[in-house]
Amino acid sequence: MANEGKVTNGEELDRLLRRGVAEVIVWEEMVELLRSGKKLRLKEGFDPSFPDIHLGHMVTLRKLRQFQELGHQVVLIVGDWTAQIGDPSGVSVTRPMLTREQVQANAKTYMEQFFKVVDKARTEVRWQSEWFGKFDLADVIRLTSRFTVAQLLAREDFSNRYHEGRPIAVTELLYPLLQAYDSVAVKADVEFGGTDQKFNLLVGRELQSMMGQRPQQVFLAPLLIGTDGSQKMSKSLGNYIGVAEAPSEIYGKVMSIPDDLIMDYFELLTDVPDEELEEFRQQLSKQTVNPMVLKKRLARELVTQLYDQEAASEADLHFSKVVQRKETPGEILEYRVSFKYLRTMGEPVRVPNSEGISPIASQLLEHPDISRLLVKIGLAKSRSEANRLIAQGAVSINGKKISSNIASLRSGSIIKVGKRRFAKIINTDETDKGDR
Repeated sequence: MANEGKVTNGEELDRLLRRGVAEVIVWEEMVELLRSGKKLRLKEGFDPSFPDIHLGHMVTLRKLRQFQELGHQVVLIVGDWTAQIGDPSGVSVTRPMLTREQVQANAKTYMEQFFKVVDKARTEVRWQSEWFGKFDLADVIRLTSRFTVAQLLAREDFSNRYHEGRPIAVTELLYPLLQAYDSVAVKADVEFGGTDQKFNLLVGRELQSMMGQRPQQVFLAPLLIGTDGSQKMSKSLGNYIGVAEAPSEIYGKVMSIPDDLIMDYFELLTDVPDEELEEFRQQLSKQTVNPMVLKKRLARELVTQLYDQEAASEADLHFSKVVQRKETPGEILEYRVSFKYLRTMGEPVRVPNSEGISPIASQLLEHPDISRLLVKIGLAKSRSEANRLIAQGAVSINGKKISSNIASLRSGSIIKVGKRRFAKIINTDETDKGDR
């Protein structure tokens, strides 16, 4: 529809181009486009190296949704080619190449989570293989001839690795060029990304000019600091809050963020009006509000966005009962596992009594490897992480903290990890025995 995305109101422009925005290149051109009424093609690309999205990604996705609500078109690029090359973008390591099957599986999960925030009906999904599948060596050479090695080494992480004598694969140098060509292929008007993607997005702008297209605008979002309060949110650092996590887990993780991140999270991840945010800032500055009150509001806002108001209320109640009042939740997920699989110390511990060996103790009292159990039921990503949690006193069985990965565990025991995660363990060795 003509003029559907036209923006003439100054407040609306501020909402789009200032809140949750690190930089717009070029500001004046972006304003001109928004005032023109043209339906813009908004490019967002992702490499499905990992399947999950966290709140750090949500900063940009929320901005895309705002533009969609004005009638603009999101073009989601699935980087099925660049995922097989790997882009360090600030992490200064070479990522492993993925198989096509891994890419497709990750992309499926990614898009399910992407559309929790962005309107699917107003999104055009494109796979890089649509155009790169037709590329031959001559096309690659023509593309590389448009840029110099010096230009590519201007990228900070490449420059740092080069000067430190660390390897840079030629395939990595190709990454910015391939991402730039995506902009040409889909005729992007605006490309969105985090500040760590600035170099790549500018290469896209330059390549479009070389190939006779109007250069895209570059829309950079701030990098969200993770729950550790020091580094950007990242799955590899373990300081993330996933958009697909359970409502109670999202709520609980938000409650764990440092107080000095409260306002950043409100500004970047919610629609709470600026005037109200200013009140929050004043209250925090004057210490007239308990930061926990604001964190609860923030947690409810985020769970409502990703699920609904009912889920937010339930998560709020769960936090009050389980974390604040240290009650055991009414509903705990049950996990059926074989203690024989988990045991590392041989047969069940047998407890002698006056008549010899107690058959009840022999049947029920086991000493399995708890670190292996935590990994199996998904409460730890690895045995090393599980052992670290145990050493930190973060794991308890039936209300008693354990200090060793070898601990007494009975069928029906409740394991607690951290402040919020619970699991009820059912020994399938016993249930299978009863079935026979």
